[in-house]
Amino acid sequence: MQSYQCLNTQVFKKGQYSIAPIRNQDKLKIMKWRNEQVYHLRQNKILTEVDQTHYFEHTVADLFNQEQPNQLLFSYLKEDKCIGYGGLVHINWIDKNAEISFIMKTVLEETSFEFHWSTYLGLIEELAFDELGLHKIFIYAFDLRPHLYEALEKNGYIHGATLKEHCLFNGKFIDVIIHEKIKK
Repeated sequence: MQSYQCLNTQVFKKGQYSIAPIRNQDKLKIMKWRNEQVYHLRQNKILTEVDQTHYFEHTVADLFNQEQPNQLLFSYLKEDKCIGYGGLVHINWIDKNAEISFIMKTVLEETSFEFHWSTYLGLIEELAFDELGLHKIFIYAFDLRPHLYEALEKNGYIHGATLKEHCLFNGKFIDVIIHEKIKK
């Protein structure tokens, strides 16, 4: 397992679920899920294996050796099996905030969405607040999945802002909704 230079703790666990520094062995699963869920991601094309390999070799690999990387990516695991991935992105080390990123295996979106979001949020909050000492974390989401906002609010995230008609989606401008949590 690769380790992030900026972290003392690399793996965060809750029962049989954990997040661990993103594993190269998971890159094709992650690519598949991203392509299946492209509608709600800031991704402008379907990824190929060449794209994904290049990203892992030239972007992800560099993150492990940085004292203050702009993102920390993790494989989300049930026992040792990857069922999602995400992390903290757009990390602002000066203002101590970061955006949360997360996608799960596509079939889990339909069967256990809220459970996995809640589990993942607990793990990423431990990383963000306890390990990194961040002040605020937030989720930036296209206004396409109302069940996401319900899951976030059940986990103590508050609606921070709505950016009206902020993104062009399928020929129509849609809102972006931001939920946030501040360290207690």
